[in-house]
Amino acid sequence: MATPRRNLISVSNTPYYHCISRCVRRAYLCGQDPLTGRSYEHRREWVEKKLLKLGRIFCIDVCAYAVMSNHTHLVLHIDIAKAKRLNNKAILIRWHKLFKSTFLCQRFLNGELLTQAELSAVNIRVNIYRERLSSISWFMRVLNESIARKANQEDECKGRFWEGRFKSQALLDEAALAACLAYVDLNPVRVKVADLQERSDYTSIKTRIKSAQKDKQPKSLMRFASKPHNHMSKGLPFELKTYLQLVDWTGRSIQKGKPGAIPKDALPILERLNICADNWLILTTSFTKSFKNAAGKERAINAYTNRMKRQRRSSITNSLALFA
Repeated sequence: MATPRRNLISVSNTPYYHCISRCVRRAYLCGQDPLTGRSYEHRREWVEKKLLKLGRIFCIDVCAYAVMSNHTHLVLHIDIAKAKRLNNKAILIRWHKLFKSTFLCQRFLNGELLTQAELSAVNIRVNIYRERLSSISWFMRVLNESIARKANQEDECKGRFWEGRFKSQALLDEAALAACLAYVDLNPVRVKVADLQERSDYTSIKTRIKSAQKDKQPKSLMRFASKPHNHMSKGLPFELKTYLQLVDWTGRSIQKGKPGAIPKDALPILERLNICADNWLILTTSFTKSFKNAAGKERAINAYTNRMKRQRRSSITNSLALFA
């Protein structure tokens, strides 16, 4: 029996989540179908454009993404503080970029004079939109539904395009976050779709590298916060340069099929997270197989289990082995 989404996503546990959506039909989401020879490569651009657009509308930051042949990987950050900070007008403007709201909300946005009862009704509706704009479930729903409709229209068919609901993993600490980011960024390299990260089309790592070459960070993605934080807060808690070096080393190790030696310039992040080289390669090549609903060190998983009032500690064996 599937676990309710509210029991998988909780900002009190962590604002970071790894989300995976997989295509249900034999026909590819992207790439080229080897049986028919038909190319679906243009759909990668659909996903990337819609994803980054939603990142500007929702109170949710896109940390990493990879659009593969029949599935997508996303690492998302819920910005509850931003959702609470936005006033009613700002919330309605964002919501109207996606859906229509009630007639009263439209009048409020147009600056018309409303009675106290009408304002109260608007406030109730705005609070609903505020909650939805900080919901990963709504983010994924809007993203996947729009892509499914376009794909069905292009394929001239009806029916389900995605494999049920999306899968999500809670990233409970910095170690889990770093491993998952690298796992997502190296997806195309790992399956030999691309030989280098900078050639991995429709991925966050390519976008970051292009901006880094200009000494900038992409505005469409969550920034790296230069200095590590004791607590996971706004801004990815790693240095961008060190992270790119780490991903490059990891990619080279995966291609060679052996761990090799860790370069000196990649050591800081590994030492800070206390992850050995062998375990790091396992994490960044088999992240989704190693963890189920939540990923992190033993202490983080114990706290997560207690807060969610669960009896079983999800993936605790792999946590002890890989995050030792």
